Amino acid sequence: MGVEMTEPKSYEEAMTDKDAKKWSKAMDTEMESLRKNRTWILVKKPKGKSIVSCKWLFKHKEGHTETDPKKFKARLVAKGFTQKEGIDFNEIFSPVAKYKTIRIILTIATQFDSGKLIKWM
Repeated sequence: MGVEMTEPKSYEEAMTDKDAKKWSKAMDTEMESLRKNRTWILVKKPKGKSIVSCKWLFKHKEGHTETDPKKFKARLVAKGFTQKEGIDFNEIFSPVAKYKTIRIILTIATQFDSGKLIKWM
């Protein structure tokens, strides 16, 4: 077994870590992904409103094989627990596939030429 690698618990730890350049590259990759996917946009803070802060999370990911090097992953996450319903937001959206929907799609697939349906999906 190899040496256990510790993961930074904060941005400050990541930037003072011996692998700071790798963590920085991981953060750049995450930010580029957020921009590319238009996950959020920068807006001015409304007067009298608090903002939702965010935090960097850092993880080492195993390679596909034992010879592949570990990957450095960084994720920027919002601290949504600081929000109050009715003040900071009015709706909740969670993109989760319902079991009933999956059953309907599978039923349709069995009724028609499933090979063509699967290629379409």
